[in-house]
Amino acid sequence: MTFMTGTVTLVLLAVCFLTAVPVVFLIVQVVAAHRPARRLLPAGGLPCPRFTVIMPAHDEEAIIARSIAPIIAQLPPAGRLMVVADNCSDDTAGAALRAGAEVTIRRDLTRIGKGYALAHGVRCLAADPPQVVIIVDADCEVAPGSLARLAGRCSATGRPVQARYAMLPPPAPSAADKVSRLAWTIKTFVRPLGSAHLGWPCQLMGSGMALPFDALGHVDLATGHLAEDQKLGADFALAGRSPLFCPEAEIVSRLPQGETGKRQQRTRWEHGHLAIIGEFLLPLTARALAKRDPRLLAFALDLCIPPLSLLAMSLILLTGLCLAWFALAGAVGPLGISVAVLAGFTVAIAAAWWRFAQAIITWRELAAAPAYCLLKIPSYVRFFIHRRIDWVRTER
Repeated sequence: MTFMTGTVTLVLLAVCFLTAVPVVFLIVQVVAAHRPARRLLPAGGLPCPRFTVIMPAHDEEAIIARSIAPIIAQLPPAGRLMVVADNCSDDTAGAALRAGAEVTIRRDLTRIGKGYALAHGVRCLAADPPQVVIIVDADCEVAPGSLARLAGRCSATGRPVQARYAMLPPPAPSAADKVSRLAWTIKTFVRPLGSAHLGWPCQLMGSGMALPFDALGHVDLATGHLAEDQKLGADFALAGRSPLFCPEAEIVSRLPQGETGKRQQRTRWEHGHLAIIGEFLLPLTARALAKRDPRLLAFALDLCIPPLSLLAMSLILLTGLCLAWFALAGAVGPLGISVAVLAGFTVAIAAAWWRFAQAIITWRELAAAPAYCLLKIPSYVRFFIHRRIDWVRTER
């Protein structure tokens, strides 16, 4: 009985220490994000290289002109905007042409996914390649001056650069929508801002990405992966070009309004993120340790932070198990560590909300967070028993 008790206690301790790793890294990022704001670009800006914006679009006839207009307004004389009308069943191509974009049409129903559309667009540029390619989704609007900032920093560093990716609420947002926006803000702004203040890289986020054209031949764009953006960032990191965050550049999208669209979007993000962790965490960590590369290790640790709802549920469940084991066997160690990790996670989320997200959600509405996490349980169960692997466009 003593041997069994010791074994269970050691297993719980090991799990507690494993869950502490992403939480500690999250705390470091949130604390660093609270540092006084500083410019990550020179006051006078950087020279703007020749760049092309690629916009992958699938059945976006109704909204694409609204996304094209602010891009056209920011293009320098040598700049281009190329829309990839990908397996469209509507007049996306015609709407993009009328709005002033170049258009290339891709039809291949055997290879479906945003990555294939990007690869097609890059191939179309091969005859007259730019220095930088900027990816902007068809449902995003680019803030003034953002394209030049992204292209300039990408050219100056030779590394991918990610803009701030803000998400607006749907009309009449629910409490769950507000919790979702809080989680999105922490993931796409607070965490990468903290990493940027520490000189660490960030993840790519799918839209608002500036990529060096000469490096695109060394990564695999043509993929139907659900999280093609995170996969691309991991590929660049393994190639020695981990991405940088540029909060001075911003793109804006909107959460879907319908429940079907919300569910599709959440499933794609969550299943894709978990699949990327399983595929890249160990290779990235091993490469970072072998090369003694702290930036690559920081990228791997950032990647290992799962969706916040899953992390929160895991920490609560682990604390409950440790409490039950304390009641049965009197083991104090696992309970103490699990409570400390859960408390650290809670304080980090509260600190991020206090500084960056009070306009998004009130503290009273934060009470909906546990219910929001419970709603995610079926999605995470499906990941292990019936994982989504096919790319599906989110319903607007």
